[in-house]
Amino acid sequence: MTQKTILITGCSSGIGYDAAHGLREAGWHVFASCRKAEDCDRLKAQGFDAPQIDLADPESIRSGLAEVLAATGGTLDALYNNAAFACPGAVEDLPAGALREIFETNLFGTHDLTREVIKVMRAQGHGRIINCSSVLGLVGLSWRGAYVSTKFALEGLTDVLRIEMRDTPIKIILIEPGPITSKIRANAIPHFEKWIDTAHSPRAAQYETLKSRLYEDTGPDNFELPASAVTKKILHALTSANPKPRYYVTTPTYLMGNLRRLLPTRLLDWVIAKG
Repeated sequence: MTQKTILITGCSSGIGYDAAHGLREAGWHVFASCRKAEDCDRLKAQGFDAPQIDLADPESIRSGLAEVLAATGGTLDALYNNAAFACPGAVEDLPAGALREIFETNLFGTHDLTREVIKVMRAQGHGRIINCSSVLGLVGLSWRGAYVSTKFALEGLTDVLRIEMRDTPIKIILIEPGPITSKIRANAIPHFEKWIDTAHSPRAAQYETLKSRLYEDTGPDNFELPASAVTKKILHALTSANPKPRYYVTTPTYLMGNLRRLLPTRLLDWVIAKG
């Protein structure tokens, strides 16, 4: 039996790193891509094919995918779009440049890679594309406007793509994790420092509380699960004959998904603000 192949973006740590290891253990040929060359080298030392793909760089997307296809003979069974980052800050303090930067990776680069992979999957007559959204693609949360906006956009784009692909053998799937053990908080610090002028913000005092959470490791969040909880859902999405359009991961995602359907907007806002 031919070994199934999958390209995963954002494998340097967290969800992508665990998915790469978990899927390899399940028998997949994993192409574990990273943005930085040193992270690719680390994964290569662990036995992975690890193409360098920076989603903010169109040439990197093309060359990274070309490397994958050269190794597979021009085919690819699955794509897991995982790479993303956060830029904390109040919406009123977010410069347009911060939004452009985060959308380049979290949405535009993901979209560019997806379009190229669809061409491959159409030609071979099958494929699965899994996009990693978030509970923050379902509801908003204070200080996370930049990240939330990219995930809301990814949700909408994925929903339409799923509908449009109904007449093809390509399956389109969303994974929606809540709090998962990862480095997303620490990785957000450089973006926060680059773009948010806390000293001149009308919310300067409130930023002190945000900084304490951002800079200090206070341990797991409530209901936090290991990244392996996401990998388990990815495996189901890849192997099920009829995968779900959406896979929730963690209690907060199930809770917020239900509350969004059931509660009036003002009441939902109150619940989230209090939470």
